[in-house]
Amino acid sequence: MIEIFLVFALAIGLGWPLGQYLTRVMRGDRSRLDALFGPLERTIYRLIGVDATRGMSWRGYALAFALSNLVLAVLVWVLFMTQAWLPLNPDAVPNLRWDTALHTMVSFLTNTNQQHYSGQAQLSYLSQMAGIVGLQVVTPMMGLAIVVATLRGLFGGRQAMGAQGAAPAEGAPRDLGNYWVDVTRATLRFMLPLCLVWAVLLTSQGVPSTLQGAVSVAPLDQSAGLTDQKIPVGPVASMVAAKQLGTNGGGWYGPNSAVPLENPTPFANLLETLALILIPVAVTFMIGPFTGRRRLTALVFGSMLLMSVISTGLTVGSEAYSSSSSDVALMEGKETRFGASDSALWTALTTQSSNGSVNAMHDSLAPLTGAMAMVNMLINAIWGGIGCGLQQFLVYLLLSVFLAGLMTGRTPELFGRKIEAPEVRLLALLILLQPLVVLGFSAAALAIPSITGNSNPGFHGISQVFYEYTSAYANNGSGFEGLGDATYWWNLSCAAVLALGRYPALIIPLAVAGLLARKRVAPESAGTLHAETPTFALTLIAVIAILTVLQFMPALVLGPIADHLTLSASAASALSSPAL
Repeated sequence: MIEIFLVFALAIGLGWPLGQYLTRVMRGDRSRLDALFGPLERTIYRLIGVDATRGMSWRGYALAFALSNLVLAVLVWVLFMTQAWLPLNPDAVPNLRWDTALHTMVSFLTNTNQQHYSGQAQLSYLSQMAGIVGLQVVTPMMGLAIVVATLRGLFGGRQAMGAQGAAPAEGAPRDLGNYWVDVTRATLRFMLPLCLVWAVLLTSQGVPSTLQGAVSVAPLDQSAGLTDQKIPVGPVASMVAAKQLGTNGGGWYGPNSAVPLENPTPFANLLETLALILIPVAVTFMIGPFTGRRRLTALVFGSMLLMSVISTGLTVGSEAYSSSSSDVALMEGKETRFGASDSALWTALTTQSSNGSVNAMHDSLAPLTGAMAMVNMLINAIWGGIGCGLQQFLVYLLLSVFLAGLMTGRTPELFGRKIEAPEVRLLALLILLQPLVVLGFSAAALAIPSITGNSNPGFHGISQVFYEYTSAYANNGSGFEGLGDATYWWNLSCAAVLALGRYPALIIPLAVAGLLARKRVAPESAGTLHAETPTFALTLIAVIAILTVLQFMPALVLGPIADHLTLSASAASALSSPAL
């Protein structure tokens, strides 16, 4: 229980100054660090042929985002399929099959890190460092750049927010910033230094940080006839730092942060748990100073924190005290070093933040704990991914303003700009896309048992399939182990879900912000709906619950809830039976 309070206290205490620093980075304010980073940034701009002073409309920004992703996709996919012939492969790891390489590339490109492979056995050091860690560093900053551009659009563009130059005429495209500059500055000035600090701290705790190959050791117990065992090592600390801080997830080792080499000490576990939400919390603290509306930070941070506390309390309580949590089978896949509470805390935060890394196998969680993990991912805006979580929260905010305006007879508008039919159609499309994709693919997989590959055909089997697609769509990446997912069906179907869960969720809100930016700002009056209030925050949370949890309730009932009732009935039957 102490660690729960400590993690939240540290996240808030460190997130505040990080948010202030991030504000200055994304605004392009002058600082003493310009002497260090300025020449490097200008070199990068020259190499890629970018005019750093040129602004972009929402279409230009989205096109640059798509282009950068396309280039990275080709490079990383080729790398995975040719790694056996490239350097930095001391363990002679073979090439990935094309479909596994495709899924892995899409997974890490979308900041998801869903793994249908075992990292230490199927990727070379070059693939891990250049392909995996490279994407883990840059893709979170792409999401951050998109949400920063969206915030600029909601407030009329850079000119309206105080940048130099006359504001364009009403209806004209607005300057939402320069994508290449935003990503470059965020990566060099924010993400990389923070990853360096975390990697050094983790290395000090014993996380491997080496380029040597696997180490051969003699087992202490050789009764099974095993006289030699190879322990895979490598530059693990840098990957763990990036995967945790960047809301990436995944792991150097197959069992992830449940492996002692990846998470060796209580302090390492605290560092990795804290990193799950540190930057998402910092992004919420960035909003107020970046937009000039301090109360907007209070709305976003307060709503996210309230949902997080409720979710964490229910998750920890379910794992420790639910009627099915005492089943001995549920300890399979859990680390006794951490215990139920720390495993449940990690589970709550990793699914609240779309990180997806684990320190216990989620397939072994109590059914209601698994249900809470699914709910967290369905909401995908409690903390969410870096940029992506706030982007999804803004979608809920816009829809809540529209609905509240209709219910109170007021004109739906946010920050003085009317929300009209074109914007609502785009937002509705995004809300409807989630159930169509997640439930559609889940139904298809369950309808054909030969392609499902789950280890449990009962209620838990439904949970395994539903969790896999929910995780992919939410760009989370965690999974219920026991699912045979290294197949053509799972690789290709999940790759499609990964892309559908990432790109519309980032680009559609950016388009909505671009449309709103063109509109005239209406003066505030007695009929104006004030969104930055506690009452509206509760309305917003209610809308989130209705739009996510309730529409997926049948799937949750058929999966984890039915699983819980079955285990509870079995436990009650065993207790009522006479002793033999």
